[in-house]
Amino acid sequence: MRLLKPLPVQVDVIASRQEGLISAAQLDGVGVDARWRYRLVRQGRLIRVTQGVFDTDVVPPDQRSRADLLDHLRRRPAWLGLLAAGPGSTAVGLCALALYKVKGLPRTIRSEVVAPDGRWRPARDGITFRKIGEMVTGRFGGDFRIASVTDALALGVGQMRRDDAVAVLDDLLHSRSATADDLVRAHDLARGHRDVAATHPWWRLADGRSESPLETSARLACVDAEIPPDTLQLVVRDPGGAHLGRVDLAWLLSDGTWLLVEIDGVEVHAAPAAVFRDRTRQNALASAGGSRLLRFTAKDLRGRLVETLEPLLREAGWAPGRYDDVGQPAILGTPAGPVAPVAPVAPVAPVAPVAPASPAGSAGSAAPAAPAAPAVPAAPPASADASGLAPRAVLSVTFEA
Repeated sequence: MRLLKPLPVQVDVIASRQEGLISAAQLDGVGVDARWRYRLVRQGRLIRVTQGVFDTDVVPPDQRSRADLLDHLRRRPAWLGLLAAGPGSTAVGLCALALYKVKGLPRTIRSEVVAPDGRWRPARDGITFRKIGEMVTGRFGGDFRIASVTDALALGVGQMRRDDAVAVLDDLLHSRSATADDLVRAHDLARGHRDVAATHPWWRLADGRSESPLETSARLACVDAEIPPDTLQLVVRDPGGAHLGRVDLAWLLSDGTWLLVEIDGVEVHAAPAAVFRDRTRQNALASAGGSRLLRFTAKDLRGRLVETLEPLLREAGWAPGRYDDVGQPAILGTPAGPVAPVAPVAPVAPVAPVAPASPAGSAGSAAPAAPAAPAVPAAPPASADASGLAPRAVLSVTFEA
């Protein structure tokens, strides 16, 4: 039996950085020429994905056994486009966001890329070659480029459903990969792209306090049912001031008690240590009193969640807009008393016109000058965020105009 010629170890090293994909030029560089590639494809050891791009994993992508399978399926189209277009090409739109490891993206994204010369090319094998005007890009993966988060978001937002788009906006804010000003700029840039007209209300729904796409979906389900949470990530303490934890969604009821909701994701809450921690915290909340804690999973988000919360809030006399959310913790076991509607802000009185100065030598002394208004304290810098959330490491890129 004829032994198969082993591949150079560099093949696996290169492909491991590119979601299992490798280009013909990269194979040439490690000694795997066209004739050898032809034999490898015939033997089933390489899969030809498109012209000049091969997959080193012969298992169909959606059947692979990987802990990060969904993220792999999102990043793979990004690498496919870059390798097909060649060195100097730029990942854009959802592909760029996938390479930035942004959470909340759709399960399936299409491959799109800007060729090195920037010109439009016909689509092939599911790869869209875009022609885009000026944008900020950075170096990525050595020979390639990637659009900035702002430019990628401007192009990609119109390709997503509302819940996915808001989850992406939430994650960018939560991870501090983008600021509120960045989202404003991305929204302005998005106006020049197709399919963006329906997305304008979505930008106002972004909230960086959401810690996962599941929490975003739960919040949006409540917003659609006209029972928006009074606050997110509520810090709760017992009567002695001891920290009991943070709760995903919270409503302050008319009797001063709290309705608390936790959204349990499988990845985090299914581990034995997490189950023990959740149980301990739930027991502490129940012992403190003054609240009712409910738990939901992903299966509950578009059905049981609202069906459970709506009657509870209605029977408790809850109404939106009564809670003044300024980020203060909730002290359980000491009901705050009936909740009154937030008082409207009194209109500002018009400024009285300044009297003309008395001519020199006129009788009487001049009126004393009014005291100066107190200085408004400057807002704390972004690094002084009291949420205690550590920024997520993002790809190291150098941006250029």
